Amino acid sequence: MAADALPVTTGVLRDTRRSLLLWGIAVAAVTAIYVGFWPAMGEGADIESFIENMPEGLVQALGYDQIATPAGYLRSTVYGLLAPVLLLVFAIGAGARLVAGQEEDGTLELELTAPIARGALLTGRLLALWASATVLVAIVTLTALALVSAIDMDVAAGNIVAASTALWLLVLGFGTLALAVGAATGRRTVGLGVAAGAAVVAFMLDAIGPAVGADWMTAVSPFSWYLDPNPLADGFQPRGLALLAAIPVLAGVLGLVRFRGRDLMV
Repeated sequence: MAADALPVTTGVLRDTRRSLLLWGIAVAAVTAIYVGFWPAMGEGADIESFIENMPEGLVQALGYDQIATPAGYLRSTVYGLLAPVLLLVFAIGAGARLVAGQEEDGTLELELTAPIARGALLTGRLLALWASATVLVAIVTLTALALVSAIDMDVAAGNIVAASTALWLLVLGFGTLALAVGAATGRRTVGLGVAAGAAVVAFMLDAIGPAVGADWMTAVSPFSWYLDPNPLADGFQPRGLALLAAIPVLAGVLGLVRFRGRDLMV
């Protein structure tokens, strides 16, 4: 199946290369801007003064309780908010479009008439989504590593790689969910809505749980698996990475099973 899926993957990547380039420029620029703000934030005293004037619950919800440290600042800005938001918008949008979107506009029917198994077609498109997400996360990582080194920010390179690995799995999970739901239903809006809704709920559970003392909220939130404990301070977190890795695998398998069994009228 892998050999049959490869042409599909390369075809999708060739068709989407310009969009991927623009997304790469955007995530690199956002990462560079916010990492570059660190020296201007006063490296501690000014930020602590600002945080002390904010409500405690809001500080916890936004993850600002450690923002005065280099690792806390990166977590609260780039890795805790901007990078996941941008990359999830990309992955969920692409995931919903790659199968269900092209089924709705009729272009998928032409591909299905070719001598290629449905499983290989779906796998090829899924691999293209994962490859695109990998490129964008790599851009975030390399930009962060370069800027952190340039401004002598006290965050270990290995910890940045650990946070990027968790970010990558988080993005793969929700992107795959969008593709799988779209493949299972044939409706792009359903895939988009389910994956985006799940991401918002996961983010809210992670933000609200500590503020209201509800541990179960953080226990079930992929955002908590991603950033608690903070990999930028504590390095790789095997339990969180294992839980995050399970999402794209399970979603991909279920989407594949349902896509194979659907009546696509081809």
